[in-house]
Amino acid sequence: MPISIRLNSDDNVDIALTDLAPGAEALGVMITTPVARGHKLANRAIAIGENIRRYGQIIGAATQDIPAGAHVHVHNIAMSDHAQDYAFAAEAKPLPPANENRTFMGFRRPDGKAGTRNYLGVLTSVNCSGSVARFIAEEAEKSDWFKALHNVDGIVPIAHASGCGMSGSDEGYATLMRTLQGYAQNPNFGGILLVGLGCEVLQIPDLVGRGRMRADNNFRHMTIQQMGGTRKTVERGVEALREMADIANAYTREPIPVSELVIGMQCGGSDGYSGITANPALGVASDLLVQHGGTTVLSETSEIYGAEHLLTRRAVSVEVGEKLIDRIRWWEDYTARNKGEMNNNPSPGNKRGGLTTILEKSLGAVAKGGTAPMEDVYLFAEPITKKGFVFMDSPGYDPCSVTGQIASGANLIVFTTGRGSVSGYKPVPCIKVATNSEMFRHMEEDMDLNTGDIIDGGVSLTDKGREMFELFIKVASGEVTKSEALGFGGAEFVPWQIGAVM
Repeated sequence: MPISIRLNSDDNVDIALTDLAPGAEALGVMITTPVARGHKLANRAIAIGENIRRYGQIIGAATQDIPAGAHVHVHNIAMSDHAQDYAFAAEAKPLPPANENRTFMGFRRPDGKAGTRNYLGVLTSVNCSGSVARFIAEEAEKSDWFKALHNVDGIVPIAHASGCGMSGSDEGYATLMRTLQGYAQNPNFGGILLVGLGCEVLQIPDLVGRGRMRADNNFRHMTIQQMGGTRKTVERGVEALREMADIANAYTREPIPVSELVIGMQCGGSDGYSGITANPALGVASDLLVQHGGTTVLSETSEIYGAEHLLTRRAVSVEVGEKLIDRIRWWEDYTARNKGEMNNNPSPGNKRGGLTTILEKSLGAVAKGGTAPMEDVYLFAEPITKKGFVFMDSPGYDPCSVTGQIASGANLIVFTTGRGSVSGYKPVPCIKVATNSEMFRHMEEDMDLNTGDIIDGGVSLTDKGREMFELFIKVASGEVTKSEALGFGGAEFVPWQIGAVM
């Protein structure tokens, strides 16, 4: 195993693959200061003000003279001018279709979509009905009729912190409306019970709309005030779930083309290995799914900042590329008016793992998207209608970003992590991918796949990407992920709250 790696011939920093002490030699460079695993070291002398390059791209500028062999991190590098040539659609090259027809065992829904799980959901319009939704789910799961079901994976209460104390007509209201409607229609639900309080801003009739909420019509709704209080709502809610369970239980797994997979791609608790192992391996797997006609969804707009030019070049048209830049400009305004900044990332844990600026983090994060053309750009929780590789606008806050992807139609989540994120996202299974072998061994009960062997085991990105693709199919067919086995998914529904809370 080498002790450091240079990712691009233009880079003036290398990445330590083990803890390096002064006096060690890495790629012909004598180490002059301690450099932790996953961190950067100068592979030549770097003058103050000079751009620092990783992946062949600018990640910041030196704030002082840096001698060869020195640790390069927050003490001697800062954000710099990163104006980029967007070259809209200049590099959009369609991938060749796969020469095989793969299927997974999933649940075909009446609207033609496919689920990888078959849950009943108790969705809430407002925080005030969250506890009652949990009471209904808990009571139903204790019943004999529920225990007798063979094809229903469980009952998921979907509670959140919003729905009232907000405007009834602004961007935040529209975003929450899309999110709740998207969850109600996610193919991993075989039926939905919607529970409100009754007097909230986000009214159930507005949420349900004039048409059918679900194509299978396996949908019920009620308010606590209308039912006559908590006890009566729980009793009626359990009755409604029992009626809905008969319909949901009739769904059985059947062979479905992998083109029906919609995979949300996330990274969290990232480290210096994320852009070397897990994220580019996921990029390979993403391309494989696109070649099979499937859909992959990249998000976290604040964490592609500074690397957006790599996506605009792959946009299928100038208009699609401009949609992404419109979202970038929206984010610049959004953070400015809330007295924030786009470089609030990396987090303290990211920095301990070796990441220094948002530019560096973004360049590694974008690798999850592989090389396929970017077919379209969607708002948070907007229904995804295009096949192939797409982008959905979201914060970098993982639970919130995944919430948007599921609302947009994702039926599988893949989550890469270097520090060891633990979470789950019912009703959608989440595959956890470790970026390094040390963390994988330390947290093996939470991790589904190790990509550290790309560094320490000589496994190629191509082979690891194929392994990940095969895992997609296994999990979509019912194989239980570590986060599912641990019971995660009851607290990670986090709609994006935009606007004043009043």
